[in-house]
This record gives sequence, structure tokens and C-alpha cells, in this order.
Amino acid sequence: MTTRRAVSVLAAIVAASLAVSACHTFPRPFAGGGGAPHKRGPDESNRISLLELNDQLRVSDSLRGQDFFLPAPQPQASWPLPGGTPEQSVENVDAAPSFQIAWRRPIGERSARHSDVEAPPVMADGKVFVMDAMADVSAHDAQTGAQLWRVDLRPKDKHGRGRNGFGGGIAFDNGKLYVTSGFRLVAELDANTGHLDWMTPTDAPLHAAPTVANGRVYVVDVDDELLTFVETTGVQDWTYQGLTEPARILMASSPAVSNDTLVASFASGEVVALKTDNGTELWDQPLSRTTRTNALSEIRDIAGRPVIYKGDVFAISHAAEMAAIDLRTGTPRWSIPVSGITTPWPTGDVVYAIDQSGNVICASRETGQLYWMTNLNTPPAPVEKGKKPPKTVNAVWSSPIVADSRIIAVSDTGEAVAINAKTGQVQSRLKLGDDALIGPIAAGGMIYVVTEAAELIALR
Repeated sequence: MTTRRAVSVLAAIVAASLAVSACHTFPRPFAGGGGAPHKRGPDESNRISLLELNDQLRVSDSLRGQDFFLPAPQPQASWPLPGGTPEQSVENVDAAPSFQIAWRRPIGERSARHSDVEAPPVMADGKVFVMDAMADVSAHDAQTGAQLWRVDLRPKDKHGRGRNGFGGGIAFDNGKLYVTSGFRLVAELDANTGHLDWMTPTDAPLHAAPTVANGRVYVVDVDDELLTFVETTGVQDWTYQGLTEPARILMASSPAVSNDTLVASFASGEVVALKTDNGTELWDQPLSRTTRTNALSEIRDIAGRPVIYKGDVFAISHAAEMAAIDLRTGTPRWSIPVSGITTPWPTGDVVYAIDQSGNVICASRETGQLYWMTNLNTPPAPVEKGKKPPKTVNAVWSSPIVADSRIIAVSDTGEAVAINAKTGQVQSRLKLGDDALIGPIAAGGMIYVVTEAAELIALR
């Protein structure tokens, strides 16, 4: 694999689905106190053509050009979890007004044929914590990028150093760093020194970052099992087995937690709400609207994080459905035909999302109708008569954030973009110098980006 992890969504997803189908060699009975595994798959009866649905995604005539409420930018002192908070929800961050590179620092092994930089960075206590392509964890000064410590958590035996041990993620809570890894482990480190406090092995690789809340560490493994661990000891607690899928994406989702309710998404295209203390299922909602007519339509994964915001859950499926679901009842309030592998960003009256074609959409949070839609993939310049047009490859864009009333995203063509959050107009484009697919974070007045070349870049 090159530094461009995917030259197209098609190539990325087909390769990932083949790779992960081979990973499903860890059959085991459901373990834990979360109740029996659910048997219901996504509803096939109401699916209609993906092409037909995409034709319906258009700006609403009644909302076009209309104003809406967007919260004013607010300082964000830290970003301890992949989505900023346990709900995976932040509104509008006061950060990086000039949108220029302040510094860049190497963080370790870059993406290669059998390894990927996948973990979103987190920031807390004046440090940015990152993970490289081989799951080494390091801490960096948030103002200068200087490395403070580095830890290699890979098992030392020959089996632990297998080439498919990449992936995982990190989360911060109460001075501790919680690490999940494709090398089949969950660990707690001291955030100031990197000292290993505890490590718990898992049966399957963990490609997702954990969510830490209510005294537990929550993470979903590649077998679609939600695992929980006691935060202070690493002892495994209850588990929940999602419906497994042989075809999925090698990107994983972190659960969202609000009070005593946890919301997780799975490769089956299901969004599930559970009680945080024992894993009791509260509701289960499938997000899948395509017909199963080709290999891509088989992939219903929700690779982006579900987001909890003002009593609703927002999520995007690869199978052409973005929905707002009532957190309490699990009833969909609306859905629109958006196919994506990214995390939506609700704030104020709207919710932003980026689909697989590079369309940024601004939808009403109440109805799902679109205020505007902007495509980030610049069309090629006109070709002179008689000349062969250049080969074009659409960029794959990361999940968005909102900072200084701009939508910020990065791409696998090494570009960062800032878009006016009210109008959808592209305000500026910035060359990062290398491909980036991990969504940026914003804290301490800065925006932080991790690239495929294993560089941490700070935007001022």
C-alpha cells in the first residue's frame, strides 16, 4: 500500500472487505452479561436503488439561501476522546483563525503495505497523544510538537509482531491514557510518563479507538463485539455481540455515551443503544437502503462514529443512509440518501456531513432537508481540442469539524480545506505535504492533523 491509502473509495472498500473477511477466524460464543446476541439483521423490505436515492439528494427550494442558527466559536481546552466528548459531539471551536501550518513533527512509522496510521489524535493537559502505523504511542507538547515520551506496546513474541497488528486508538481520562491496538490489547498508560499501568489481551484485533466514560473503557473489535473494561483495573466487564458481517471497512467506530446510555455502530449497518452499566439493549436501528445487487451494496458498515446531540443520534452508513434517531426511543426522525464512511457534525440548527463523492452537505437538524451542498473535488480544467484529458482521481475526504464557523476537513490528496459554515463557499485550501484521512481535532486554539506519513501537523 502506498502513502495514499486509497486512490478511490471503490478500491479502498473492496480491498478492505476482502482483507477483513479473512480476519473473521476467531469464532467464539457470546461472552459476558449483556444478554443474548441479537439475531435480527437490517430490514431488506424497504430498500430501493442507490442511484435512485442519490438522484433525490438535492438542496431544498424552501431552505436555499436561508439563514440558520450556528453557535458562536468557543474555546476548547482539551480533546480527550476521538470525537472530543463522550457524546462524540462538539459544536463550534475557537481555533486556528489564520489556517496556516505552525509546525510539523514525525510521530513514528508511516502507512505502508501492511500497516496504516488510523488513530485519531487526542489532546489534554497540554499534550497531544498520537499512534503510528505500528501502534506505538507517543506524547507531544501541544505548543511545539516536541516529543515527551514514546511507548511500544507490541507483544514481544513473534506472533504478537504479526503484520496485521496495526490500528487501534487512544483516549484520555483523569491523567491516564487508554490504548486499544490491532495487536489484540487494551492498556492504560500514565499520561505524564507513558508508564504502563495495566494491559489486558483481547481475542480479536481492535481497529477502533476506545471511549472512556462512567468508569469503563468501551471499544468494538473486528468481530463486531462491543467489549467493556473496568477503567481502574483493566478487568473485562460485560460484552455485546453485534451481527457480524464478512464484508466491512477497515475503519472502525468509537461508541458515543450520554449519561447511562451507550450508542454503538456495527459493520451490519446497525446502530444499537445499550445501558452502560450492564449492556442491556434499549433499541436497534438498521441504516441500510441499498439493494444487494453488487459487491459494494453488500457493505453496510457504519465506519464513522455515531454522534449524540440534543437528544438525537446522528450516523452515516456506507449503504446510503444518514439518519437522525431519537436517543430515547430509537425511532428515526428523518433519513436522507447519503453514503459515507465519515462522522457527521451536528451543531445549532444544522448537521454537516461529507459523503464518498466529496460532497459537503448542510442539512436541517430537524427535518434533514438541505440548506446547501458543495463538492470539494475541483473539476479538471478544460482540455484543449485534440489533446488527451489528464487522468483524474477524486479525493477521499475525512470527517469534518467546525472551527471558527468554518468546516475543516483533510483529504488523501494532502489537502486541508476551510469552508464557510453558513454558505458552503470554499474559503481556503492548504497543502499539507502528505495524504491525510483522519479527521482533524481542535483544542487550545490549534487544529491538529495526523498524516499517512506519520506526521503531526499543527495549524495556528
